[in-house]
Amino acid sequence: MADITDIKAILYTEKTIELQENGVIVVQTSPRMTKNGLKEVFKEYFGVTPAKVNSLRQDGKVKRFRGRPGKRADFKKFYVTLPEGAEIANLSA
Repeated sequence: MADITDIKAILYTEKTIELQENGVIVVQTSPRMTKNGLKEVFKEYFGVTPAKVNSLRQDGKVKRFRGRPGKRADFKKFYVTLPEGAEIANLSA
């Protein structure tokens, strides 16, 4: 069962802000989140049923931490298309 705690962040970049103007929100989540789970979370916590949800699984980058090799955490990114006229409160960066 998906929960609001699986959502890590709403992403704010130049590209995602342009998408928000067109009604698409980009959400970073844990890798275990599913499309249906995300739809349930949006319905329950935000009161909006997404019109369309696209997902992207992204592996963590291999980096060096204090001279030792390490790896950033894996995550999923969801592109959530909201229905016409729907908004989610408090999405400001």
